[in-house]
Amino acid sequence: MIIDTHSHIYSEDYNGEIGEVVQRAFDAGVEKILLPNIDSSSIKMMLDLAASRPGSFFPMMGLHPTSVNEDYQEEIEVVEFWLKKQKFYAIGEIGIDFYWDDTFRKEQEYTFRKQLQLAKAYNLPVSIHTRNSFEAAIRIVDEENDGSLTGVFHCFTGTAEQAREIIARGFKIGVGGIVTFKNAGIDKMLAQLSPGDILLETDSPYLAPVPRRGKRNESAYIVYILNKVAEIFDMPENEIARITSKNAVELFKI
Repeated sequence: MIIDTHSHIYSEDYNGEIGEVVQRAFDAGVEKILLPNIDSSSIKMMLDLAASRPGSFFPMMGLHPTSVNEDYQEEIEVVEFWLKKQKFYAIGEIGIDFYWDDTFRKEQEYTFRKQLQLAKAYNLPVSIHTRNSFEAAIRIVDEENDGSLTGVFHCFTGTAEQAREIIARGFKIGVGGIVTFKNAGIDKMLAQLSPGDILLETDSPYLAPVPRRGKRNESAYIVYILNKVAEIFDMPENEIARITSKNAVELFKI
């Protein structure tokens, strides 16, 4: 079994093809897919896909940092509404992103903190996005952590030292298509960890792995990520799949 722990496979990028895309994922051995939310505009698409195949799709609820703007308070209210309405498997995708624009720096930090508090209140793991913001994100995690916070730093591209900081706090490292990029250096960082520290993910439709780099990503392509991770750890692919799937099942309680 392979679990894609982070895939926006419900998005408009797949309009008219979602059935085929989903089938290719299942044919590739992907049995479970975690669906992180973006903002209020993505909820219906995500929940519709999740409802189409219970036991295969597992929705998260959260507000993505790049969707934090003037209406962030209203967006947080939407997150809170849905958390009261039905079951979710994580708070996500949340975090801090100063790469594109830091105009709403304070609002991003407030929103991240608020959603960590929701994770504690609902006893849910978190899926954390960081870009040019690791120090700010880890500081807020530390300030909010009462010992109950857990989750994954998804699409992690930091250093081995930062990875160890994350793991020491009880979080996992999300490994996606960037690990297959020749000069990204993720393979060297990953080699200093263990398979028990990581989760596999695609972040579809983004960051397609080699040999699909530059194309629209999809959950079926996780096999290329699995292959590269197995190569890094010098272990059989089925053993990496078993360990990382166990990590995902335990973290998300799926």
